[in-house]
Amino acid sequence: MSVLSDKWIKKMVKENKMISPFISKQIRKKKISFGLSSYGYDARVSNEFKIFTNVNSGVVDPKVFKKDSFVTKIGKECIIPPNSFALASTVEYFKIPDNVLVICLGKSTYARCGIIVNVTPLEPGWEGHVTLEFSNTTPLPAKIYANEGVAQFVFIKGNEKPEITYSKRKGKYMRQRGVTLPKV
Repeated sequence: MSVLSDKWIKKMVKENKMISPFISKQIRKKKISFGLSSYGYDARVSNEFKIFTNVNSGVVDPKVFKKDSFVTKIGKECIIPPNSFALASTVEYFKIPDNVLVICLGKSTYARCGIIVNVTPLEPGWEGHVTLEFSNTTPLPAKIYANEGVAQFVFIKGNEKPEITYSKRKGKYMRQRGVTLPKV
């Protein structure tokens, strides 16, 4: 297994449109950085956010998920209430090769503000917009900026192709677009 470089990522984008839209260098300019890095890709968060709320006194149940558990906000930024949670998706659409696993790590800029970004691994053969989970661990409201960097995706090549990829098993989150809610 090896972590794959910027050269490999560029090659896969050119050959297979692995990341779309693709930014071939780090963009900063008074923004939270995004684009290609040495050994990964810093993805951006879209402008649609689903912020969890207890207005309806619901219970968050992954088997019976109720849409009234959150409010939807579309805009240039999202304020996550103290000790709360929000969902969003990447601007980028990913197509993961059959012999690669992708791990996501939150950006240090947000981590230093008490905002945790969680994403499960992108499995071999999976494709779609990535649903991002944000936890505001602070006792203060926290701001997320749309269309700016939010997490780094690190590409790891496996020692061989798996017997069954995500696409072959017809995974329930295959080709998801935008924020995708839990499915059983």
